[in-house]
Amino acid sequence: MNISFEIVPRSLAAFDEQYAFVQGLGNGINIINIPDIQRFDTRSWELATRIDRGKYRFVPHFRAIDFKIESGELYRIIEQYQLDSVLLVTGDPPEGLKRAFYNTDVVDLIRATHQRFPELNIYAGFDPHRHGLRDECDYIQRKADAGATGLFSQPFYDSRMVEIYAEQVRGLETYIGISPITTKASMNYWEVKNQVKFPADFRPDYDWNVAFANQLIASATIADLHVYFMPIRIDLQKYFERIDLPR
Repeated sequence: MNISFEIVPRSLAAFDEQYAFVQGLGNGINIINIPDIQRFDTRSWELATRIDRGKYRFVPHFRAIDFKIESGELYRIIEQYQLDSVLLVTGDPPEGLKRAFYNTDVVDLIRATHQRFPELNIYAGFDPHRHGLRDECDYIQRKADAGATGLFSQPFYDSRMVEIYAEQVRGLETYIGISPITTKASMNYWEVKNQVKFPADFRPDYDWNVAFANQLIASATIADLHVYFMPIRIDLQKYFERIDLPR
């Protein structure tokens, strides 16, 4: 079983602080993935030089709308930073339209990148809250047919949904997203912005989220799935000191 930890590059200092925390977790974490967020100065792939790639697999995110396939810019980055894994997502248009973006379909980008780098590990995203089950599974299949060999999901909060999707992603290296929610305000955000339907027993506190994460780790091990931590605005020590990471 693999466990990935997402570090948001708000600044190089903030990245170094969280990276040091991950190193302190021992061998339980073996993948570090970095989202690419345009309002920050540091791009995801630039962190390749700050990670011990002998210890961690490095998976930077790339937004399809930032790349014109014909330009070859994505290929240049992959070669320059000697990447062996990428996560290709659609991406939201930049706020205020201050930066250029393209109408690049992520499925087309996956296909073109796979054709150029057949040995590259190409991951795609999926969101259990965005569409109905059938539509999302059809979208997953299109990405797999284009060349994606694995998936990183948006966070789950209901183990029953994990079981349903686990049946649909067999054969793909799938990482189940875990993002603890510890305030009512954050819960409201996920309900409105990300269309999350929480289970009746959900509580926005550390106890519920720790118990759920440990349950997911145990069930993912049995189901041949992997886990993807997405910690946002939490006390990392308070949360991870109670998480049952593999040793």
